[in-house]
Amino acid sequence: MENDSITTQVTETIQDTSALTTMTESIQKLTTTPVSEWLPDLVKTYLVPFGLKILAAIVVLLLGRWVIKLVKKWMANGLMSRHGDATLHSFLSNLVSVLLYFILIIAIIGILGINTSSLVALLASAGLAVGMSLGGTLQNFAGGVLIIMFRPFKVGDFIASQGYEGIVSEIQIFNTHLLTTDNKEVILPNGALATGVMTNYSKQPTRRVDWVFSISYGDDYDKAKTVLRGLLDADQRILKSPEPFIELGKLNNSSVDITVRAWVNSADYWPVFFSMNEKVYKTFATEGLNIPFPQMDIHMRS
Repeated sequence: MENDSITTQVTETIQDTSALTTMTESIQKLTTTPVSEWLPDLVKTYLVPFGLKILAAIVVLLLGRWVIKLVKKWMANGLMSRHGDATLHSFLSNLVSVLLYFILIIAIIGILGINTSSLVALLASAGLAVGMSLGGTLQNFAGGVLIIMFRPFKVGDFIASQGYEGIVSEIQIFNTHLLTTDNKEVILPNGALATGVMTNYSKQPTRRVDWVFSISYGDDYDKAKTVLRGLLDADQRILKSPEPFIELGKLNNSSVDITVRAWVNSADYWPVFFSMNEKVYKTFATEGLNIPFPQMDIHMRS
């Protein structure tokens, strides 16, 4: 056994020495041979094939980018022609773009002669490590998928979440973009939107508008109720069914509070709310109904 081991070591030493000798001879040959003799072979054997690979990679890159843009445009036209949902189009467009660019990069690496199987295994290992460290990003991606599947909201809906509210302008792979009423763009993570509390004001076709109008003690409550009923009936945006609700809500410290509720189409909520406040303020003044302000009676004793 010991003799076999010694023989093996000797053989390996001889092989290493032979390889070193060959390398040394090659270097000496390069240094002693004129450049004009070995340079053409170097260019023909190595530089030209590598240059052709680089040229092919550039062509594939430019062609691939053009194809990706063409595919995205085709998807957009296809969805729009079929009255496709803008929400689905936005999400799929981003997802397909990422996948196609990944395939393009792998193809270019293969053209350059790099072993793609080893690279894919390396990327898979790196992806696992990165995925474990970027759990929030994967959660946002999963949240985007859930939003597309279950549709708690869509592009164009007015929603409120995480202290922000606005119109959904775009749903991407990881984030959702909101446009606020004062034209600010807010970017919310999909993970929090999919798992947190979110209010969708556009989900239902109708909404109820609530007001509290106050009159002074001593004013004619029946007259106030009649005036309010007339204002509601005169507004064509207020739905007749369900019927508007007008009742005495509370006997407050300085006022008699009247609760008013009416149903409108969701798009008419704010216009009806603000216009009714203005109409009540002007009409109460002409009808002799007083809108009270907070007051306190003080009795002095000598």
